[in-house]
Amino acid sequence: MKLSRQAWVSIRAMLVITVVCGILYPAAIWVIGLAMPGQSNGSLVSQNGKVVGSSLIGQSFTDKKGNALPQWFQSRPSAAGAGYDGAASGGSNYGPENEDLIKAIEDRQAAIEKLDGVTRDQIPADAVTASGSGLDPAISEAYALLQVPRVAQARGLPDGTVRTLVEQRLQGRPLGYLGEPTVNVLELNLALAALK
Repeated sequence: MKLSRQAWVSIRAMLVITVVCGILYPAAIWVIGLAMPGQSNGSLVSQNGKVVGSSLIGQSFTDKKGNALPQWFQSRPSAAGAGYDGAASGGSNYGPENEDLIKAIEDRQAAIEKLDGVTRDQIPADAVTASGSGLDPAISEAYALLQVPRVAQARGLPDGTVRTLVEQRLQGRPLGYLGEPTVNVLELNLALAALK
């Protein structure tokens, strides 16, 4: 009698969990996806009817050799796979005294010094370090403003015009107090491309 009671309790628990996890939860997620199609499809960003990226995943703005293109704002470095690889999301997991990390930071600092004509003490940390996911689509306001003179010169625009684009796309701190204000690089570069 005791064994059959335990079996019946187990069967009922399995049926309840099957209904909740196998039917109700997937149905709820499906309905949410219908209500928010942009988000459920990866927050894709289109320009002239062509998908150019996602507002949630960073991407590089470089030539085929990996050199930064001066007419575009540059993203935060990525440690995800070969760079911004959504299938290989993750940081480098190097500690602050790891020789490979130190060398990578020094190399990135030298590249930014050359590209933007600044000194190392002017370069913000997010310009030379990858985020934990390696897919961060945004950069700090400081890093965006650091790039304004280069982008303006490469495009033949006044610094003020490019600075205004940065300020218009500035996103506040999450929850009003976490982190720092950021700028989505893809959206900023699309705004640049739209300027005539």
